Amino acid sequence: MARERRECGAPRARRLLALLLPLLLLLTCRVRCAAAGDKPSNIVLILADDQDVHLGGMTPMKKTKTLIGDAGATFVNAFTVTPLCCPSRSSVLTGRYPHNHEVRNNSLTGNCSSAAWRAGPEAAAFPVLLSKQKYQTFFAGKYLNQYGKKDAGDVGHVPPGWDQWHALVGNSQYYNYTLSVNGKEEKHGDSYEADYLTDLLMNRSLHFLEDRSPQHPFFLMISPPAPHSPWTAAPQYQKQFSDVKAPRDGSFNKAGKDKHWLLRQPVSPMPDSSLNFLDSAYRKRWQTLLSLDDLVEALVQKLESIKELDNTYIFYTSDNGYHTGQFSLPIDKRQLYEFDIRVPLLVRGPGIKPNQTLQAPVLNIDLASTVLDISGFNLSMVNVDGQSFLPQMAPSLRNGTARPFFLVEYTGEGHPTTDPSCPKLGPGLSQCFPDCVCEDAYNNTYACVRTLDGQHDLQYCEFADSESFVEVYNLTSDPHQLENIVKKVDPAVLQAMNQRLIKLQSCQGDSCRDVQ
Repeated sequence: MARERRECGAPRARRLLALLLPLLLLLTCRVRCAAAGDKPSNIVLILADDQDVHLGGMTPMKKTKTLIGDAGATFVNAFTVTPLCCPSRSSVLTGRYPHNHEVRNNSLTGNCSSAAWRAGPEAAAFPVLLSKQKYQTFFAGKYLNQYGKKDAGDVGHVPPGWDQWHALVGNSQYYNYTLSVNGKEEKHGDSYEADYLTDLLMNRSLHFLEDRSPQHPFFLMISPPAPHSPWTAAPQYQKQFSDVKAPRDGSFNKAGKDKHWLLRQPVSPMPDSSLNFLDSAYRKRWQTLLSLDDLVEALVQKLESIKELDNTYIFYTSDNGYHTGQFSLPIDKRQLYEFDIRVPLLVRGPGIKPNQTLQAPVLNIDLASTVLDISGFNLSMVNVDGQSFLPQMAPSLRNGTARPFFLVEYTGEGHPTTDPSCPKLGPGLSQCFPDCVCEDAYNNTYACVRTLDGQHDLQYCEFADSESFVEVYNLTSDPHQLENIVKKVDPAVLQAMNQRLIKLQSCQGDSCRDVQ
């Protein structure tokens, strides 16, 4: 009798599946088949350069916060997996941790734009997959620090997947730079009207939107120089924020006690020359961001005028954070602390309710998966370490879970000989300033596991140096990471975090998301 009931139930189950299948397909299509009929949603990614969020870096960007953050979601726990431009940007493009894409730092020998990068990770980056999804793709701005140089493929190298290519040769500049425009060299001078890079990127992006094919969705990646050095503001903004100084709270101008030796070497308190230098840098950084704020406004207005705004996801973020005086380090990034690894992340788009503040931790390696998820790409077919955060932004479109642990890793670099700005400390250092404070070194090489699950906010870091130095912070009770509590933590907890770190340092793909 039971067998008969099962056999009778089989046709009924098949009929039910036949009824449900169209509904399942419709739900799957809700992301891609948004406001514009059956056309998949458009995507815009704006990637700032060295913009912190921890020290007020978003304060000048009132238009951006209104037009993207207030119109969608603001992630308050967004992180880079490595606090340096080239490896971080490589992680954005590939969705992989640095130990998998193997870009270690900003140098060619560190695999930045190297032949190995071009033949491997770059050829599988997410723009290639978007192109296969029939997206029209456009890039404008800083790509990777060594891009366009002779040993890095020269200006004729256009990475696969891009239909329109307007890439800066080398590192950030505002004037007197060279672009690769679809593989052709284009030199620019010092005229504000013709050459100011942030405005030029804005104008070319708007032009692309005017000339695009309306039959296909588009993906724009705009990567302006702001607020990276040399901090050259547009003429109309050079007198703004004249009374602003770097914030003096938290870890500002405090000695790095119980920290890696590189944090123990600065003079503390800092001399007036360093304070004046970092305050000037802080103001100029804010000034450059005003043009970037204008770019965001112009882009949103253009999308609205061509009736694509309601069918477009707009992401705003940065490659890494920054510091100005924290632990008496004048200016830079490269460190494991909150000011260098936290980044802004604001997103608006179809299915995202306005005025959301989201707590779930999100990494820059998650951008590739999220963009591909929006495009309708089958994520099981792509080799990435990150995961889509579309479920956090728009729960009605996807189900998903946040990760409990993640990795931050960095490989230090230094001069093989003595840095002339800091001769007394000897070789192996880099990014040294006239007051003999060095921001990086060969053994400033570390890996950290972060636990951020709503109940705990812990960071455990190991250095690859002769001291085998370990730093541990409880950011719930010590948000500024003033006290290294490695000697106070239960050894069993340290061992558990060490084991998670070992797993994360060798993880790939799904295993990066499943560490317990």
